[in-house]
Amino acid sequence: MVKLTEEMKAVFSKLKIFPVATSSKGGVPNVVPIANVQLLGDDTLWIGDNYMVKSAANVRENPHCALYIYDPDVKRCFQIKGKVEVKTSGPEYDKMRTMIKAKNEKYPAKALWVVKITDVFECTPGATAGKKVL
Repeated sequence: MVKLTEEMKAVFSKLKIFPVATSSKGGVPNVVPIANVQLLGDDTLWIGDNYMVKSAANVRENPHCALYIYDPDVKRCFQIKGKVEVKTSGPEYDKMRTMIKAKNEKYPAKALWVVKITDVFECTPGATAGKKVL
């Protein structure tokens, strides 16, 4: 099991918008800015789907995604990859829906992506850029 380090969680905690990348089964990429991203423990992310169309279609074909996290103050960045399970009902979905609706009732809160982290790569420029760190 891959668990984020304290440094990675600190970088994650500074972000308000997360670039989330997906790919179709045929390899066509898509990246979108997502605000509804939560870190649950050290190994799981929740992503709330309000308006994703291409990303949602991609995940149905290819249940994987990647996020890029960056802290401009300390110049640290990581790429997080994971396997996605989409939920549209149940207690986890209900909890995410409540959090999204608390921000603004107009958000549709269509689905919850439960992302189990599988890999983390170094993105900071230098000799270790691109290296798998977890």
